[in-house]
Amino acid sequence: MSLEDLTNVQISSVSKSVEPLSDAPAAIYVVTGDDVIRSGATTIPEMLRLAPNLEVAQLNASTYAISARGFNVSNNASFSNKLLVMIDGRSIYTPLFGGVYWDMQQVLPENIDRIEVVSGPGATLWGANAVNGIINIITKGSGDNQGGLLTVGGGNLERMASLQYSGRLDGDLTYRVHAEGVDFSEFRTPQGHGAGDSWSKPQGGFRLDWTPPGDAVTLQGELFTAQEDPNGFITGRYLAGNWQHQFGDGSTLQVEAYYDKEARFLDNGAGAFNIETFNLDIQHSFAVGSWNNVVWGAGERVFSYDIENTAIALIPSKRTLNLANVFGQDTMTLADRFKLTVGLKLEDEPYVGVQVMPSVRGSWKVLDSTLLWAAVSRAVRSPTPVDEDFHEYSGPTDVLGGSHAFLPEELTAYELGARVQTSPRLSFSLSGFYNVYDDLRTVEPSPNPPPVYAFANEMRGLIYGLEMWGSYRVTDWWRLTAGFSIQHEHLRIQPGSRDVGGLDFAADDPNHQASLRSSIDFGHGVTWDAYLRYVGALHHPKVADYGELNMRLGWQVTPAVDLSVSGFNLLHDQHREFYEDGVADEIPRSFFVETRWRF
Repeated sequence: MSLEDLTNVQISSVSKSVEPLSDAPAAIYVVTGDDVIRSGATTIPEMLRLAPNLEVAQLNASTYAISARGFNVSNNASFSNKLLVMIDGRSIYTPLFGGVYWDMQQVLPENIDRIEVVSGPGATLWGANAVNGIINIITKGSGDNQGGLLTVGGGNLERMASLQYSGRLDGDLTYRVHAEGVDFSEFRTPQGHGAGDSWSKPQGGFRLDWTPPGDAVTLQGELFTAQEDPNGFITGRYLAGNWQHQFGDGSTLQVEAYYDKEARFLDNGAGAFNIETFNLDIQHSFAVGSWNNVVWGAGERVFSYDIENTAIALIPSKRTLNLANVFGQDTMTLADRFKLTVGLKLEDEPYVGVQVMPSVRGSWKVLDSTLLWAAVSRAVRSPTPVDEDFHEYSGPTDVLGGSHAFLPEELTAYELGARVQTSPRLSFSLSGFYNVYDDLRTVEPSPNPPPVYAFANEMRGLIYGLEMWGSYRVTDWWRLTAGFSIQHEHLRIQPGSRDVGGLDFAADDPNHQASLRSSIDFGHGVTWDAYLRYVGALHHPKVADYGELNMRLGWQVTPAVDLSVSGFNLLHDQHREFYEDGVADEIPRSFFVETRWRF
């Protein structure tokens, strides 16, 4: 794609309506499906490394900590809970604690259309957890790639195979079915011993797309199970439907519903949980005159869980909780080149009642190639069952517990940015942010033990920084993409607090990181991609800074057959990216050879 094509990719995560990337008043980076294939990445977290506005850290063979603009939590990576992640609009964060189990999410690289990554809050449209950023993974329709595809690959750490077929049942009705399996070897400790973190995962699913004039209907589902050492099992399934209708006056109506069920358990009786989620969203978009574009809607989410309590417990062990919302946003064209967007979301949280999340965004298209934008937003990270009902025991002693007085963690965000295409060969984006946090989680001596310690909201914080990225088309056959971010975290305990969790329990983020990606087309179907990244040191606890290099050499042998060889983490035998006691290993160098056959 040319840079003009890239800057005009149609996106939907900023305004919940389709718009070109060049007009979006937010810090958004788009990873295209072509970027994913050329990176050699086979898992979603490795694909997300391509977004320069994300922090991605691998802990072991199956565990990652991922965030935007801070608050990756080293004391427990799954507590990194201020990032909303979706696949085709279906939220995949775990409502038990607001984080993401990345080992439970998988999309075949061949089926990814694009990944929209927004750094900064989007709570006015997306609600709970859209605090520091939004990731929306958007897959291709079943009519996009008709025919069959067999993919087989293997290396020193990973083996995988997938088979899918797409066909047409009628003129407007297409389908896709797929099945895949992956197997990962355990990592090695610095002493040369096995880390005991190998895993394997078979998965399969389908997608139907019906596109009669004026309508688009999608039905899709997945089923998977996985085994993870030591003694861990995970299962999951979902069924999702989406209907979009365009009326004669140009307005649109969208109805989306999904059912999701997931479970994790250990076969040695060390704990288990099941979660079921039912979700329904309705959205209506329309124009008022020639200068107002309005989008509004409502949603309802019901989730129930059942946890097998051990030394880590939720009391009560079963709950059914409800989250409802209504939102509205108006984008007003106040002049030929100036737009003002005002939005508000009211969300009825299960523990704390109605939360108000407003935002104001302004954008000025100085030139056709230059967009300036600014925004002020409020977002909340709503309390979860872990915040409210958590208990950790040491023998008979209730050591740590949640609090029924736990408050939402609040963010007021101030943003300023620019997106510029200076020539057909060069484009860049620049954004600055100033985030003010209140009521952040701390661990305090309990006023009425047991438990001995309890969660509270005695921390405030300030994070500010700068993000930038750009693409330069050196020649028609060589493109460079670079990214850089710097941020400063200032977290402080409220007077009178006796917090025992410390910053280890709040945030462990690099002050700066940088990346450079080179994509070369040699001709005759041969491509070479290199991705160099540098991540600054972590401080709570300390992890040294590091630099690493990934490469992929691809060859389209015939129109039906592709071959590639990829190398990951090539600069070191092993390196550490994050720390969590008993979980984090050093990440090894690896290679992967892959072939794709289309039929």
